[in-house]
Amino acid sequence: MRRRLASYTLILAIVCLLAACGFQLRGTGAGSAALPEDWKKMYLITGNPNGEFSQAVRTVFTTNDVQWTARADADYSLVLGPERFSQTNLSLNKEARVSQLEITMQTTFSVLDASGKEVMPDTNASIIRQMENDPRNAMGKGEELRILKSEMRTELAQQIVRRIGFFAASKP
Repeated sequence: MRRRLASYTLILAIVCLLAACGFQLRGTGAGSAALPEDWKKMYLITGNPNGEFSQAVRTVFTTNDVQWTARADADYSLVLGPERFSQTNLSLNKEARVSQLEITMQTTFSVLDASGKEVMPDTNASIIRQMENDPRNAMGKGEELRILKSEMRTELAQQIVRRIGFFAASKP
C-alpha cells in the first residue's frame, strides 16, 4: 500500500512539473497554429472536395478555429492540390521480398486573398514514413497501410495549417 502511494505521488509530481514548465503535446491547445483573426474565414478550392484529404484539411482547420465560408464571405482561399502517394522499397529479406517500405504523401497548396490575388505562392508539403512489411500477412499489411495513409493525411493537413500560420504571422 505504501509503495503504491509513493508511485502515485511520483507520477503526480512528474505531471505537475511538466504542466508547470509549459509542456504541451504538438498540435494541441488554443495557439497551436496561431492563425491571426483575419485568417479565420477561409474558402477551400480543391479538385476533390469530398475526398479523404479534403475532409482531413477541413477538420484540422476547423479544430484551429477556421470557419469555412462561401467564397464571397471568405478573407482568404486555400487552393489545395491533389494528394500524391508513393511508396519505395527500402530493403529486401532473404527471400528477395520487400521487408521495409518508405511511404511518401505530398501535396501543393497556395493561398489567395479575397480579391483572388495570390498572397502565399505554391508551397510543397510532404510526410514520409517507414513501414515494416510482412509478406506472409497481406491482409494485415493492407489494413496497416490504410491506417497509415489516414494518419499521414491528418499530419499533412496539420503541416499546412502550421505553415499558413507562420506565413500569416510573418506578414505585417
